[in-house]
Amino acid sequence: MIKSIFTDFRTALIVVIISISTIVIAYSFKYLSERYIKKRTLTNHIDPTSYVFARKVITAVIYLIGISFALVQIPEMKIVGHSLLAGAGILSLIAGLASQQALSNIMSGFLIVMFKPFKINDRITFNQNFTGIVEEINLRQVVVRDFENNRVIVPNSVISTQVIVNANLTETKVCKMIEIGVGYDSDIGKALKIMEEEIIKHPLHVDNRTAEDIQNNLPEVTCRVVALGNSSITLKAWAYSDTSSNGYTMYCDLLRSIKERFDEEKIEIPYNYQNLIIKKAE
Repeated sequence: MIKSIFTDFRTALIVVIISISTIVIAYSFKYLSERYIKKRTLTNHIDPTSYVFARKVITAVIYLIGISFALVQIPEMKIVGHSLLAGAGILSLIAGLASQQALSNIMSGFLIVMFKPFKINDRITFNQNFTGIVEEINLRQVVVRDFENNRVIVPNSVISTQVIVNANLTETKVCKMIEIGVGYDSDIGKALKIMEEEIIKHPLHVDNRTAEDIQNNLPEVTCRVVALGNSSITLKAWAYSDTSSNGYTMYCDLLRSIKERFDEEKIEIPYNYQNLIIKKAE
């Protein structure tokens, strides 16, 4: 009996030591790798996505190996521990995870890191109308921060099937379309000129013309009549800025400044209205 108690105590002690060692190794690796990734990112301005993903994979492997060694020390669990170390248990684990779509998330995570449709700090739009900044890509999910500072958790298998618009894969310059309706009695030429002047003088506006366009004397800002509506003539101007955030600020400022100029020049922005014709019965 004493021998049995001693054996059980020895087994428990070894399991505790292995568990503590696994946790220490995992946290040490996490701490050192985070410092390394941060240093590489700041000094070389590299994309941290692959490094962060690899860190999470290696950390998971460390825990898996530690659990396997701990199980080997327990007589009743020795077969399971050996199976994990030999790889047969890993295959069984994958089969179990697949039924919960975990394998799909893991594989999708690898594909995201390999082919880089987006990376950490990219601004993406998916699900047609959701826009945010990618904060984290791990084995299971992508964490996106929206413009209200909410963190949205999206499984890798879900986001990998979405049509994604990545603003960082294109030019940083953005085009904002200013569309305003004016009354049929308004001076259209003057209205278009006001829109052009307000855009050109805005400090966040950038000239998007090529050298050839400038040589050919093409206008810096394009303004057009695009529609004749029931109650208004629709005017549209295309304004460029250097970044998305500056573009949005410029767009809001222009709506106000153009409206104020229209008011000064007596250019009407009409409400929607309908003509009602009443005929007397004969």
